Amino acid sequence: MHLIRTLACAAILLTGGAALAQDRGTLAPKPLPPLADPDAPGTPAKELFGRKAEPAPLEARSLGSYARGCVAGATALPIDGPAWQVMRLSRNRNWGHPDLVAFLERLSKRVPQVNGWPGLLVGDISQPRGGPMLTGHASHQIGLDADVWLTPMPDRRLSREEREFMSATNVVAGDWNDVDPAAWTPAHTALIRATAKEPQVARVFVNAAIKRALCREAGSDRGWLRKVRPAPGHNYHYHIRLACPAGAEGCSDQDPPPAGDGCGPELDWWFSAEARNPKRPAKPVPPMTMAQLPPACRQVLVAQ
Repeated sequence: MHLIRTLACAAILLTGGAALAQDRGTLAPKPLPPLADPDAPGTPAKELFGRKAEPAPLEARSLGSYARGCVAGATALPIDGPAWQVMRLSRNRNWGHPDLVAFLERLSKRVPQVNGWPGLLVGDISQPRGGPMLTGHASHQIGLDADVWLTPMPDRRLSREEREFMSATNVVAGDWNDVDPAAWTPAHTALIRATAKEPQVARVFVNAAIKRALCREAGSDRGWLRKVRPAPGHNYHYHIRLACPAGAEGCSDQDPPPAGDGCGPELDWWFSAEARNPKRPAKPVPPMTMAQLPPACRQVLVAQ
């Protein structure tokens, strides 16, 4: 079994064309679709941005919105740092706006001092040029989103095979009503609190059960809870979203989160039957095309 996993991992790393399904570690290889014409009206933008292996050599800019945009001049978070390690290397999604990369480096060095968290295991950030992804996220398109595992970084460097197959920690109980006391610790609360208090952070997305635990454990220091918002999934990792860089043209911020700590009826809704069984659209939503992205994203796509 070990040999089979090793060979599978090597094939993924060499081709770069496989996508791993979620952060639990299950493998779901998907070959890239045939070459597509970027000028064809129906060409999915994800097929174009998903096959770009290098960033656009342009001035660093986040263009558009978090779920409808791209990033120019992205930089890669190094796969190893003093207090971080990048996971799922075959995805090539450790690219972001330079402000986000610098933020993650700074946060990773700070959290051991704040709460003893040994360092960050970093999941998906963005593709080299951002844009829609072949698999997974609807957001993460402008280089200002990053997923951080809810698993403490080990006290050693993980192998490439471990980074592909190691499972993240599910901190939510089986009934999805609260955190799992066998997995959740005060250090998790301190980690998310430290992240949300950073001025650059616009949102932190977590599972509703995690938000419930944070509301319970926050004590009298509650201002940071406003930024922490429930989102489907997010039981293996939490999602950091930075605001657009100051003075950035062409980057669209989200509206500020609602006032208050978000621990009242708005949180209760996430545990309702309506929230847990959302209605599916009558027709599949067609994939995004280049025409739906900011015009500047074409320059990002074709830049040599």
